[in-house]
Amino acid sequence: MKYIALICLLLSSFSGWASSIIEGEDGYRLWLKYDPVTNADLKTTYQQQVGQFHVAGASPTMQVIRDELNYALGHMLNAPQEVEQTQAALVVAAGDKALRLAKQYQLDLLAAGDQGYLIQQVANPKRPAGTTTMLVLANSDIGALYGTYRLLRQLQIRQPLADMAVVSAPAIDLRVLNHWDNLDRHVERGYAGQSIWDWHKLPDYQYQRYTDYARANASVGINGTVLNNVNADPLILTPHYLSKVTALADLFRPYGIKVYLSVKFSSPQLIGGLDTSDPLNTEVQQWWKDKAAQIYRDIPDFGGFLVKANSEGQPGPGDFGRTHAQGANMLASALEPHGGTVMWRAFVYANEKNEERSKQAYSEFKPLDGKFADNVLVQVKNGPIDFQPREPFSPLFGAMPDTPLMMEFQITMEYLGFSTHFVYLGPMYEEVLQAETYARGTGSTVAKVINGELFDSPITGMAGVANIGTDRNWTGHILLQSNWYVFGRMAWNPEVSAKEVARDWARMTLSHDDSAVAAITTMMMQSHEATVNTMTPLGLHHIMGAGHHYGPAPWVDFLGRDDWNSVYYHRADENGIGFDRSPSGVNAVEQYYPPLTKLLSDPSTTPEKYLLWFHHLPWDYTIESTNRTLWNELVHRYYAGAQTIQDIAKQWDSLESVLDPLQFRQVQMAMDIQVKEAIWWRNACVLYFQQFSGKPIPAELPKPQKTLAEYQKMSFPHAPGQG
Repeated sequence: MKYIALICLLLSSFSGWASSIIEGEDGYRLWLKYDPVTNADLKTTYQQQVGQFHVAGASPTMQVIRDELNYALGHMLNAPQEVEQTQAALVVAAGDKALRLAKQYQLDLLAAGDQGYLIQQVANPKRPAGTTTMLVLANSDIGALYGTYRLLRQLQIRQPLADMAVVSAPAIDLRVLNHWDNLDRHVERGYAGQSIWDWHKLPDYQYQRYTDYARANASVGINGTVLNNVNADPLILTPHYLSKVTALADLFRPYGIKVYLSVKFSSPQLIGGLDTSDPLNTEVQQWWKDKAAQIYRDIPDFGGFLVKANSEGQPGPGDFGRTHAQGANMLASALEPHGGTVMWRAFVYANEKNEERSKQAYSEFKPLDGKFADNVLVQVKNGPIDFQPREPFSPLFGAMPDTPLMMEFQITMEYLGFSTHFVYLGPMYEEVLQAETYARGTGSTVAKVINGELFDSPITGMAGVANIGTDRNWTGHILLQSNWYVFGRMAWNPEVSAKEVARDWARMTLSHDDSAVAAITTMMMQSHEATVNTMTPLGLHHIMGAGHHYGPAPWVDFLGRDDWNSVYYHRADENGIGFDRSPSGVNAVEQYYPPLTKLLSDPSTTPEKYLLWFHHLPWDYTIESTNRTLWNELVHRYYAGAQTIQDIAKQWDSLESVLDPLQFRQVQMAMDIQVKEAIWWRNACVLYFQQFSGKPIPAELPKPQKTLAEYQKMSFPHAPGQG
């Protein structure tokens, strides 16, 4: 007792220390917090509608559903009960059992497809008068899991269940996270700690985080994970590591998640003892067939291979005078008997080609249209350069009608300020997916290319480069969890509204206060445009720091390749700024379909957000929307971007009373950094470009306190996430 008394005395004496111990939500639970329903009437209604449930079946996936319902309803509604089917307010069923129920209640389960689900509230004569039964039906167990998460979302966002009728099937087949994780646990372009895969402890030691990762992915319909970096280590294909991959595959299987591996094209030489990796060599072909058979013996549902070849120094079929199609098809032949897929990246560029970088992927892959095997997807980055804050869509989308193209988005924050910058990427994804390709006239959007609708593609896919690490909050910044979430939602349905997804995420993750949700949603929807203005307004691009891509560095001109240098992209001089990709320049616009070619060839019709991407314009060029000169508009956009970031930070501060204290403080600290760095970006870029324009900063705007030379001297040798 004397020790307890001493502790109480110390706590009362050092109240400042004691008050620093704050209980709250640290972000680990993501959007699956399942906060208690505090509205008594709503809670009672929910309890009546789903509080007593029945899960039909005992497969591992149906057990996952059972466990999730117990956990979720227990947190939200208290003490859920699993009861007999005839007494249940909620019934979850799949396969034949679901078909029987669908027939009984005259419901069309066919529309749900293999992976989708049907949710319908029906009158049940076997239950007390006036009560209903909520049905979650699917043709597969995995579909039932997705439907369960969809129903739980309805409760999480506090929407009514009465008369709920939903039929949903994924528009895209392969909805995959790409982890750029190395075997030493370093994450290339990762800013949230180490890789979550502890390769040393696998296969025997399996963290709870692996299960929670699977739950989070399944909740938004993600059904695949590429475990390792596209700059692949061939050791991943050795028995030592394949046993570890098998352990993860076994753990993920009940959640509908297949594992894929990035492979090094020269693996037959590096770990197979062969003298060549030529895809037309019979010994090489046999080596890959044997390797595939070895993998499928232990992982019967293995997804397949992701390949980065002949890009940034990675080996590929070009080393042997072969095409990308020949390389991809060799791997596809090895996987085909087992049902596997090859995802072959189109991110290729080489300075020896003497062709402008934005044109190279199109030039290399367009002639190969129709030459890839049926189980090959060509994985194309959303833009023609490299995950910039804003890019026009890649002209490959729509240009290869006989080849399935897989979208590759970056979720991680390589060019967007790392994990201290709040940038919700939903608006950017939406902008790309809804862009018109004109491949078959108006309505030929990028979304319709990748979901297979436009060209009747036999297989479809969307990949996202993951932003996940071992940080407790998974993504280094709680608000950046929204980008993992929106990627999953848009991979399931590319037509979903970024604003709708933002609102759902904010309510599930941060607050049920209506005014707070509205404010946070507005901030989220502003954040991407604000960041573009802060970093690369009016179509500028690739002016980040060299190597680490951290901070502004439009002055970089010392790297070994022209297209690694910032000056290559902005081309600022005394006459103006911007890259001329019009017919008078490198004519990259010719790679788009004619309506866009015409639109983008003329600066007066080019959307202002892409103006300097496609045109080199004089400093006195008039911006139509504001009637400012190009110089003044550029400066005003930099200042407006920094100001919006400051406004968002103030708005966040105003929400302290309605947010969890740990969540609030985590974001507040990151916002403080982002505000400082937005001003750094603004000042450094304006001062740098000013030396070419020779024009003053508009008088009404505050002047930078540092000199350009001071900004240029800043160095960041240990910035995280480098290759």
